[in-house]
Amino acid sequence: MFLACAKEKPKPIVVQTPVVENTENQDEEIKRAEIIAFAKKYMGTSYCYASSDPKKGFDCSGFVNFVFDNFGIDLPRSSSGFANIGRTLKPEEFQIGDVLVFYGYRDTKSIGHVGIICEANGMKSKFIHASSGKEMAVTISELGSEMYTRRYYKCVDVISGK
Repeated sequence: MFLACAKEKPKPIVVQTPVVENTENQDEEIKRAEIIAFAKKYMGTSYCYASSDPKKGFDCSGFVNFVFDNFGIDLPRSSSGFANIGRTLKPEEFQIGDVLVFYGYRDTKSIGHVGIICEANGMKSKFIHASSGKEMAVTISELGSEMYTRRYYKCVDVISGK
């Protein structure tokens, strides 16, 4: 006599695909990194007063304006225009892509310089900017140096709008 084996019904195969949420936070981090990568393409570009044209050179606010304009972020064209924008961040809140605002080199009562944080580390952050100092070009400087610490006015987040 032939006995048939009872067949078990096959269990369905369940393939679990990891869910990767594309959160606003991740989008913002990517945007910040893209802004810095774009800004770094202009390292060494000559300083040129009142210019936001990479072919001629940049002044500080012209550089910041040019970089953010490429990402659809409208910012003041003059460094003094940064005096009243945004919420002042605490050093522990600094992120790459935030804008540092400084008093002038000679006029320590008026806003005179701006740059973009490219390495966030509180008051030891590094920033990219068009320098009218000895570099006379787009360069990276340390916020922690005496030259910039004494002129520091504030840091603002112009990307998240918070």
